[in-house]
Amino acid sequence: MPELVPPPLALYIHIPWCVKKCPYCDFNSHGQKAELPVADYIAALTRDLEQDLPLVWGRTITSVFFGGGTPSLFSGAAIGDILSMANSRLRFAPNCEITLECNPGTAEHDRFTSYLAAGVNRLSFGVQSFDDGCLERLGRIHDAERARAAVISAQDAGFANINLDLMYALPQQTLAIALNDVEQALALNPQHLSHYQLTLEPNTLFAAKPPAGIPEMDDAWDMQEAFIARMAEAGFSQYEVSAYAREGRRCQHNLNYWTYGDYLGIGAGAHGKISSGHDGRILRRWKPKHPETYIASAGTQAGIGGDEFVLPENRPFDFMLNALRLVDGFSLADFEVRTGLDRESIAAQLDEAAQRGWLEISGEWAKPTELGMRFANDVMGLFLH
Repeated sequence: MPELVPPPLALYIHIPWCVKKCPYCDFNSHGQKAELPVADYIAALTRDLEQDLPLVWGRTITSVFFGGGTPSLFSGAAIGDILSMANSRLRFAPNCEITLECNPGTAEHDRFTSYLAAGVNRLSFGVQSFDDGCLERLGRIHDAERARAAVISAQDAGFANINLDLMYALPQQTLAIALNDVEQALALNPQHLSHYQLTLEPNTLFAAKPPAGIPEMDDAWDMQEAFIARMAEAGFSQYEVSAYAREGRRCQHNLNYWTYGDYLGIGAGAHGKISSGHDGRILRRWKPKHPETYIASAGTQAGIGGDEFVLPENRPFDFMLNALRLVDGFSLADFEVRTGLDRESIAAQLDEAAQRGWLEISGEWAKPTELGMRFANDVMGLFLH
């Protein structure tokens, strides 16, 4: 059996509060009801990280990602305190990518300046659409003009690495509206765009009461194909199912997920994955979801919401769940060192995927075809234990 080699290590920090919960959102987010307990939360993050440190002694952090919720509810000073705390306990790589998710309705110009001073070097704006009707139907707290103003303010503050999130197949959205969203986004000159189809996730308001006018699947596919073509024309390369970047601006943090890298997860509801070279085990760990429970228990045994080792028989699916999202695919050598399994363990599944026209296998490399990208869930399903 190949030796399992610990891959690059990232740090994910979850900020669980939003101004209000969006009706389509299934992330661990909680509407803000009072002044945020910022100091208590930073203290809890500190205890949380210190409890996890023995899992990663001696390893270097290659990227940091503040996700939510809405991390831009925290001031630049608070984000700086969190980064200083983490950097004093972990070794950050030179030029470490540090991303902060922003809601255009919760960030102002002086905050962008303070985020940059705190060490954040990449921003990700949850714009979703530049159509005010679509934004209203999504329950967003910003309008198109406020989104544009927020991005321009961030650029004026000095940010040169910005992602915009767009959604498509929105209630009452037409192909023309979807394409106008792309043009409005490109006019702001971002370095990265993410493009997600609206899905009705369980335990969301939209799942319980689906909105009227959600486009049919064929219409959604037309929107996606038109987006892909326009992004290529604008000089962006698609490198993952939903991600497009200018040269040299691929999101390193997300790439680490998709290449089955390791990550520490701290904060309410955060998840982590840690590989151990000395015993060949892969640990998944998560934290309690509710902010009050998390703050009260962080750093204790109760502050670990759960631990689970990824069994060898489940690692092929676990790996493919990420790697098959990549347009360029993956190397069989990486599969071996990151799962500790021989490539022969998935030979039958690879052959079947190739026969169905879902994968191209060339020497050391496996790459999804256009058909395989469209039916990614079916390809992944071949690797279920």
